[in-house]
Amino acid sequence: MLKGFKDFISRGNVIDLAVGVIMGGAFGAIVGSLVGDVITPLIGMVFGKPDFSSLSLGSVMVGKFLNAVIAFLMVSVGVYFFIVVPINKLKKPPPPAPPPGPSAEEKLLMEIRDLLARR
Repeated sequence: MLKGFKDFISRGNVIDLAVGVIMGGAFGAIVGSLVGDVITPLIGMVFGKPDFSSLSLGSVMVGKFLNAVIAFLMVSVGVYFFIVVPINKLKKPPPPAPPPGPSAEEKLLMEIRDLLARR
């Protein structure tokens, strides 16, 4: 039973997932700071204080939900433009190499062919 558990833990997928979760948690702080400390104040400068928490329809607090949706959209935009787009540009495959020219043997054969064609 312990051997099976050891095999399960040792598989690459579990280790990759664990590293991804840890990195995602650490990266979440960076994205949260980007949204909370950079993007939100910029929006606040343009539109006033971006806080809708006091907005309600009767007893339904719509403002908190609206704040959550806006925060989600800002995080999504930040992740897309600051992470996904640059990574995709880095992953872009290099253009294919031009085809190689004829080898020395092929050049010699072409010369022989041209000489024979002239006779």
